[in-house]
Amino acid sequence: MDREPSERADVCVVGAGPAGALIASQLASEGQKVVVLEAGPRFDRSKREQQMEETIRPGDHGSVWEMGGDRDAFSASGERYYPLNISRVKGVGGSTLHWQGMVMRLHPSDFDGSHDTDDPAWPIDYDDLRPYYADAERALGVAGDVDNPFAPPRDGAYPLPGFPPSYSDSLFAEACEQLGITMHSVPNARNSEPYDGRGPCVGYGTCQPVCPSGAKYDASVHIEDAEAEGAKVIDRAPVQRLETDGDGRVEAAVYATPDGTEHRQTAREFVIAAGGVETPRLLLLSANEDHPEGLANGSGLVGRYFMDHLFAGAGGTLDRETRQNHVGFLTSECHQFYDDPGQPVERVADGETVVEAADGALSPLKLEFLNYAGPSPVELALSGEEWGDTLLSSLRDAYGNSIAMGGLVGQPPRKENRVTLDTSTTDDHGNPVPDIQWSWGDRLERSLSRANEIQHAILDELGVDVSWTVGPENTGPAYHHMGTTRMGTDPAESVVNPQLRTHDVANLSIASSSVFVTAGSMNPTLTIAALALKCADHISERL
Repeated sequence: MDREPSERADVCVVGAGPAGALIASQLASEGQKVVVLEAGPRFDRSKREQQMEETIRPGDHGSVWEMGGDRDAFSASGERYYPLNISRVKGVGGSTLHWQGMVMRLHPSDFDGSHDTDDPAWPIDYDDLRPYYADAERALGVAGDVDNPFAPPRDGAYPLPGFPPSYSDSLFAEACEQLGITMHSVPNARNSEPYDGRGPCVGYGTCQPVCPSGAKYDASVHIEDAEAEGAKVIDRAPVQRLETDGDGRVEAAVYATPDGTEHRQTAREFVIAAGGVETPRLLLLSANEDHPEGLANGSGLVGRYFMDHLFAGAGGTLDRETRQNHVGFLTSECHQFYDDPGQPVERVADGETVVEAADGALSPLKLEFLNYAGPSPVELALSGEEWGDTLLSSLRDAYGNSIAMGGLVGQPPRKENRVTLDTSTTDDHGNPVPDIQWSWGDRLERSLSRANEIQHAILDELGVDVSWTVGPENTGPAYHHMGTTRMGTDPAESVVNPQLRTHDVANLSIASSSVFVTAGSMNPTLTIAALALKCADHISERL
């Protein structure tokens, strides 16, 4: 493959995940000369069935997306350990190669700071992003039904019809109706019918970490679109640093190729679209005489306000069939407690209070009705040592009556949560690795407990024998790293402006979850996509 730099480029994009792919596709379609530099490889789509088989067979096969080793080394020196490499994929397509595919819009309250918390407002509001949300849904091919009474306002239907509720959703519906809790569908970036040259979901059920059919969107779709419009995409080309000229503009992205050679890609405009960890790392690695604290870091906030969503869940067994593991993704959820997480829960029939109203500030809550609780019969069969009728009997005993709920709780922005450089550890090119310093705080723990209370109320109403709960004591991240180059109007309090351009460097933009001011509690990819399309429009105007 030709990994030489292009002689002239209008735009150089660092990262081939959803943000970088969408920007490259849009700008290339407008006639701009675009170069995309991606640290990881280009994966062979024809091998996805083989990857799927690897993931369900017993034994440790490592990451099917080739994460790990010196290239992906990191440190986690904070109060809480952050398992970074579980949360990302380096390669053409980025983390959409292994994501679950849920795509919700943030609420107006997430943008305007009107939650009952001290979280700051964004410098843009929901209406600013509303048309870009619609464009992002069309680009990703979102399947959904307009049945969520708590969703923010939208114009028109989703591009594709939603997926029908699963069998276990119907079981949950009985309990939720008794408690006055509203269930509704989940918008998914997977085809419910043929769309954009890709077929519909055929039910492999291995959505994470791999969709063999291609029905679930991943960003390689828009990378291919960009290439069809003339963009050049160079894989296995990790950017080592950005170099600036005497006028304070980025002059070149210096990248390495597999043979160890360094190249300089020049361009008129540069975009970093490398996620909430590698984006600040690259800016810090780009420190020079003119930018001694790192590029675009006049505020000192590059790397600060790292955030994630935390998982809350509970489950057990029911005295009837639940048909779990037939669907590999969510079909129903509940946003009733998003803007009012402290509201009480009462039985509709007799008015008895099941969950008391909560005191104290709480993060928004997003509740999920899982379709993959308990063991999969395939995994049981592959990992067991029995055969024939004995194996069949064991499968019948172990499978069929598990049921569970999940949910996301947004982490408040905390300045002490940050990504820095660990100079004591280096990657395969001798660069300091990212160090994640992560902690939670009281509000997050209260919010996790609140989610568990509501989940237990639903499960108890359903008659579930609850055997496990994930809450404040044993939770972990949802692998949605956000923050670290926050958006704002004040250069002293933010890294990028509302046009996603850095305050300090006139030709450098950032398209990433790293610009999020707050986390909300919705899966972030649709907002990442919407912001990327907004960023592309602003770059186009400048060009």
